[in-house]
Amino acid sequence: MNYDNKPSNYYSSIRFDMLKFLPNNAKTILEVGCGNGAFAQEIMNSREAEIWGIEMMEEPANEAKQKMHKVFIGECEKFIDDLPDNYFDVIYFNDVLEHIFDPGDVLKKIKQKLKSNGVVISSIPNARFYRTLKMYVFGKDWKYEDSGIMDFTHIKFYTKKSIKRLYEDAGYRVKTNEGINKTSSLTPYIYNLFFLFRQMDIFYLQYATVASKE
Repeated sequence: MNYDNKPSNYYSSIRFDMLKFLPNNAKTILEVGCGNGAFAQEIMNSREAEIWGIEMMEEPANEAKQKMHKVFIGECEKFIDDLPDNYFDVIYFNDVLEHIFDPGDVLKKIKQKLKSNGVVISSIPNARFYRTLKMYVFGKDWKYEDSGIMDFTHIKFYTKKSIKRLYEDAGYRVKTNEGINKTSSLTPYIYNLFFLFRQMDIFYLQYATVASKE
């Protein structure tokens, strides 16, 4: 998969919106898709934590090595067996699972790397976001882009319901599954007039999920 056309900030953005899901007592953290380590650095600025990373792209991964405790370079599937069992309080997948051929299998295998009370935290694009819904329902199109929900490097597409099923099928208990980055547009309200406001998921660009192994 060619990631050369990604926006300049693709590997350096900090997901401030995902920090609120991090448990206060988390000390050992794995970030899958850590980019250049900017998100991990933000965490370490506010607490003492040991943070490992996995990053597929070599250049940002080498930057991350200067900030994080340990970084593996390559596809995450190749390094799961190299991770210590029962070690991490948190494993982050910030906009990563949709890039993996078999995310369910990855979630099953990486579960044993969590402590007994550990959690996986993910951000996954919402395929029912109103702009995307408008494109394929009213526009009768399915057009890929350089980034966003229709990112040309996305292999899987998810809704709130299918995200929950992804985790449950992998043996997790979903604790949180909430929409994030809500649009300020009035358009989803207009759409909802016809559906008695039963389509509220179309307001959200992504879904943040927290799931425990027990």
